[in-house]
Amino acid sequence: MGRPKNCINVTEAKALQGNWNDNQEKYIESAMGSKDVIAVTFNIAQLQEFIDYVKSESTKQSIDNPGIRVYFAAKDSKDQGKATVFLNATESDNGNSANNYNIDPLNKGQNGWPPNAY
Repeated sequence: MGRPKNCINVTEAKALQGNWNDNQEKYIESAMGSKDVIAVTFNIAQLQEFIDYVKSESTKQSIDNPGIRVYFAAKDSKDQGKATVFLNATESDNGNSANNYNIDPLNKGQNGWPPNAY
């Protein structure tokens, strides 16, 4: 299999992460008084299972081109409110598509600690 057409190179990825670190990260750290998570890891099998679930459930709902949206989120106070993400099915692959609340989101990735920049 070849490289997917929407991949970016490592230099671009480092620049995007650098933008986050220079902007959002410093304000979050200042507001929280401590460092926060800057990356969440999902294993491939877990992601594939979720993709297959979204495809299957979307087909049952006659949705031809579902999407998956990544939401930034925070854990509860026992986890010190640290950042996480969850993946949510959408009714199409358009960025403005409605969320598909008939499909449960995915949120069991691993937060890297301490935070390591890309």
